Parts: sequence; structure tokens; C-alpha cells
Amino acid sequence: MRQDADKHGLITVGGHDPRVTRSGYYIRKYKLDEFPQLINVFLGDMSLVGPRPEVRKYVDMYTPEQMKVLSVRPGITSLASIRYRNENEILGMADDPDKCYVEIVMPDKLKIDLEYVEKANLLNDIKLIFATFKEIIVK
Repeated sequence: MRQDADKHGLITVGGHDPRVTRSGYYIRKYKLDEFPQLINVFLGDMSLVGPRPEVRKYVDMYTPEQMKVLSVRPGITSLASIRYRNENEILGMADDPDKCYVEIVMPDKLKIDLEYVEKANLLNDIKLIFATFKEIIVK
């Protein structure tokens, strides 16, 4: 791994993270890397819609209120993931990507996910699935 990639740790930054191959860039861009998670949906470990799973490092930073996002099954898509579809570009522009994620991106995503947990219903899930497909196809 290149030295500049080491400083970013667990997050992907920029449009062309040096850790991502050319084919990997397109796989990520069109969200093809999410298809294996469908197995987790069929096994009942995940749902199609719900808060995206987070790595332990960041979950350990959650407040007791934010921990409520863990009360529902994680999902492949969510309103937060749609709104932050360009998250790696946002982090790529930050002087300190990890600090930007922890102080700005993560709290906002958690706020959106907490709203989902409070108001989850089948109709909203269907709308989010269609919105996700629209984002993937249009962008």
C-alpha cells in the first residue's frame, strides 16, 4: 500500500483513491460491489433498506442516542447513503479526511438514519429503493 493511502485508514477518499484499481473504480461508481450483500439480505442479516453498517472504530464513538441506529437491521441502501453518495469526494477535499468524517459526515448521516429508525415503514422503504436505482442510473 502506498504511503499516502496509509494516512486515510478505514475511509475511502477522493475520486481516485490510490488503493482502488481502475476496474474497482467503476465497480464502486456503479455500486456493483453491493451485490454480494444481497446474500446477507437473503440470510436475514441485513435488509434492503436501513442504516448502512459502520466499522467498529466509528461505532465506538456513537453517543447513546446514536446507538439507536443499531436497533434495526443494517441495510444496503438508506437516505443517508443516497445523500452522501459522493462521500469519498467530500473527504478527498478535506485537509483531514478522518476528522471531517467524524465531525461532519458521520453525525449528519446518523441524524438521517435516526429519523429513518423513528419513521420506518414499507412505503418509505420502497421509495428509497427506487431513489437508489435512480441515483445509480442517472449519475
